[in-house]
Amino acid sequence: MTEQWKKLGLLYCPSDTNRHPKLLTHAANPLPVLIGGDIYRVFFSGRDACNRSSVGAVDIDIGSGNVIREYMQPFFEHGPENSFYADGVSIGNCYEVNGKKYMLFMGWQNFRESHWRGDIGRLLVNTDLTLELADNSPLMGGDSTDPISLSYPWVLKNNDGSYSMWYGSTTAWDAGNGEMLHVINSAASADGHNWIKTGLSVPYELGKAQAFSRPTVAVSKNHGYEIWFSYRSGSGRPYQIGRATSIGGTQFVLALEDVGIDVSSSGWDSEMIEYPFVFDHKAHRFMLYNGNGYGRTGFGLAVLNRG
Repeated sequence: MTEQWKKLGLLYCPSDTNRHPKLLTHAANPLPVLIGGDIYRVFFSGRDACNRSSVGAVDIDIGSGNVIREYMQPFFEHGPENSFYADGVSIGNCYEVNGKKYMLFMGWQNFRESHWRGDIGRLLVNTDLTLELADNSPLMGGDSTDPISLSYPWVLKNNDGSYSMWYGSTTAWDAGNGEMLHVINSAASADGHNWIKTGLSVPYELGKAQAFSRPTVAVSKNHGYEIWFSYRSGSGRPYQIGRATSIGGTQFVLALEDVGIDVSSSGWDSEMIEYPFVFDHKAHRFMLYNGNGYGRTGFGLAVLNRG
């Protein structure tokens, strides 16, 4: 099978004027929520002058690629000192439990004398699409399975009503080649609230694909489970987007040569591409993604052509 993504261009980049202090730069981790028709509210993680991320949003017409409305106020700000999201909120995806919609996120903590760490939290998405913290403590934190740091959660509701999660987990800050080993693990839940960790889900290869981030999962009859992610190899190359496949959604097989999207020859996504979000709309499969500077140059859109 050959996959090829057709890039539709840059959708949104924060302007340089009249920025809220919590959304001065970046539009990372784009997360679309359908409002109606072709209009999506695309939430993103913007940064303040200290690189702490909060959640902003724009309304975008996916059909035309036009920004309908830019919201100047943050929808949710990073937490107070000593909270598990004190230094940032990097959003994953949304899922529903008993009529309530939740938005998952990675909460950042930066320490002066040691590495940063992350935990998984969630926000409550109200009916008017405002956001509020759902839980004062992490939904999922460190333990013997994830002893160092967690990141970028993605939850999918299964046909039997259960839930599956894929998320990042740091195994080592340096895997021996100067690059971290940060893998994609999985977890399962019967009710969407209580989770049982099930370990490594996507295989890694040192020197080829070893620093993963922001998994996004889709299921189709013909192709089973497909997961996209950004990854680094350890060779010094910046983030690129990768892909893996699975029949049952538990153990994946890497398909890095069959992702069908790469950096452009010039422009906003010519150095790196990362933080994909794959979604289906009107019989088409789309990908929102970031380019240069970890989202500093905004996010763009691509559509999938299957050959």
